[in-house]
Amino acid sequence: MAHVRNAAVAGSFYDADPENLRREVDFLLNEAKAPKLKGQIRGLVSPHAGYMYSGSVAAAAYRILKGSSYEAVFLVGPSHREYFNGVTIYPGDAYQTPLGQIPINKEFRASLIEQSPIIQLSESGHRAEHCLEVQLPFLQRVLGEFSIVPMIIANQTKEYCLNLGNAIAAVARKRNVLLIASSDLSHYHPYDDAVKLDQQVISHVATFDEHELMDRLDNEKVEACGGGSLVAVMHALKLLGANRSHVLLYSNSGDVTGDKSAVVGYCSAAFLQTN
Repeated sequence: MAHVRNAAVAGSFYDADPENLRREVDFLLNEAKAPKLKGQIRGLVSPHAGYMYSGSVAAAAYRILKGSSYEAVFLVGPSHREYFNGVTIYPGDAYQTPLGQIPINKEFRASLIEQSPIIQLSESGHRAEHCLEVQLPFLQRVLGEFSIVPMIIANQTKEYCLNLGNAIAAVARKRNVLLIASSDLSHYHPYDDAVKLDQQVISHVATFDEHELMDRLDNEKVEACGGGSLVAVMHALKLLGANRSHVLLYSNSGDVTGDKSAVVGYCSAAFLQTN
């Protein structure tokens, strides 16, 4: 019997009904602007709040994937509910959403575990976690058939983030894979303060500078819920030959609800290889 990770936040972060979810995701994708980007899309940054809040920002990233295909999608996100050291990859056969099952790429998973002792096979961090799950319906609508390597990083230290980036790069070299960093930005600051904080993180994404971003996260100069995911993915992408970033869209929860007293920030971006 297949070991499947069932959807944990269907009905709360997004619609649990398959037809309604399909319509919602397609509407968000169709509304998103699709800039003409030069180069091969190697990676994305996408937020992980409920679709009501960050769906349009996520859609701005996923819209640009239409017509693309990949051997596998590597997803890296933070653990919101469980604490552990290192990185975990789900040990089962698939992740489930209302739109169907997505197989886990066991070849890449095994290679990553062999590559670094910090990467472990475990359900820890995956059971009730939303940060990767909310990415999947978008991928299902733009890519069709694909496999995933779902990774959760809990203790987002510089050592773990760069180590994970090195491992991903070693395994993905000369392979056609997409890397996705799941991250929201600052949390619960007044609107204007949040925008200032978020723009600093976005500037490091725009300049493709994962080391400066990591240092400023460590020193608590900036905030990102999933900052370690950003650092790990940016580091891996740079090693894999990506050489350009493009920030796609920024907004925060205050733009949606009108309540600007304490907001959460969202950003999407693409990383490209131009030769």
